[in-house]
Amino acid sequence: MGKNKLRKFAEMEQIPLVFQYPFARLQAEEFPLRGRWHSEFFHNDHPIVLELGCGKGEYTVGLARRFPDMNFIGIDIKGARMYTGARQAFDTAMPNVAFIRTSIELLPAFFAPGEVSQIWITFPDPQMKKVNKRLTGTRFMDTYRRVLVDGGTIHLKTDSPFLYTYTSLMTGLNSLPVITDTDDLYHSGIVTDILDIKTHYEQQWLARGLTIKYLSFRLPHDGILAEPQDEIPLDTYRSFGRGTLQSSPLPAD
Repeated sequence: MGKNKLRKFAEMEQIPLVFQYPFARLQAEEFPLRGRWHSEFFHNDHPIVLELGCGKGEYTVGLARRFPDMNFIGIDIKGARMYTGARQAFDTAMPNVAFIRTSIELLPAFFAPGEVSQIWITFPDPQMKKVNKRLTGTRFMDTYRRVLVDGGTIHLKTDSPFLYTYTSLMTGLNSLPVITDTDDLYHSGIVTDILDIKTHYEQQWLARGLTIKYLSFRLPHDGILAEPQDEIPLDTYRSFGRGTLQSSPLPAD
């Protein structure tokens, strides 16, 4: 591990709004704020919103600035990424922001049932070949149900036609109530502070001519969720990691 990453990890240990709890630590000790986020950390009863795979925390911090009457928590397994947002939130004394370094599978260890109101999934790896790792797959939906209020909102923002199509099929098959659905956000006529925040990678994708898709829907607690069995065309331009941008020809989406 590079010295820069080690420095960031050390600094984050001193930032009180950052909680670093990988699986091994949870095996040794229970997370103290589970079920107590409102009373012992935020000191208010405002809704709690999660950003999963928050990366540098641009959405977490950006939303917190726009909506001071809501609490925002960014979650990512890569601590060196979230350092940027955590440092920014701490240095500007933002009272409605926190970050957790852990795996998304472990959400129920950090939040009690019904403690979370909304979940944002911003530009995740579409996991085209591994549905069990797909953050909008039914496996993860069942995990989200364990922490969300009944009928809580899921937001997906993605450049991936594959993930957008898959998620649309999943919501339709399971009759999940859709709130907003567009395959070209910035030409849709939708104007809102919530959707206007652009992450570092989003700006690069937009510069390359990619359209941004947005889908929000409610997730009731009742019912067994089924996986769509449709054949979905793969994204030919992004069989690569989130941090890599290729110069191959763009699809006409």
